[in-house]
Amino acid sequence: MSKSKTKVVHISGKRKSAIARATVKEGNGKVIINGAPIDLFSNNFYNNRIKEAVLLSDELASKVNITVKVMGGGVAGQAEAVRLAIARGLLEYSNSEDLKQTYLNYDRQLLIADIRRKETRKPNRSKARAKRQKSYR
Repeated sequence: MSKSKTKVVHISGKRKSAIARATVKEGNGKVIINGAPIDLFSNNFYNNRIKEAVLLSDELASKVNITVKVMGGGVAGQAEAVRLAIARGLLEYSNSEDLKQTYLNYDRQLLIADIRRKETRKPNRSKARAKRQKSYR
């Protein structure tokens, strides 16, 4: 018995301290995040942010199943990490230059990670940049 070789893409996306690992393989258009359908992820705003990556890919998203595991960070960071992972996965699956241009023209953050991180707290200070108040009287 020989198995038919199907293309499978594993890719990750990061935002702040959230990490999303996505798997894109042949299927019927399902998007699963942490074991639940995409519609059950957080609220409408973040839901729509994630769906942008799927909707911009036209008919490709209806031919593949996308499974995402995301951990760490907050809701916003997780949504951005998932969005990045899905867009990168669809692009690698299709190898389409048109899709790449579509993503870059719509929003550069769909393909290029935002590397900004929280600034560390300095010794003897309450916050990263807050200075101690001086009293002269």
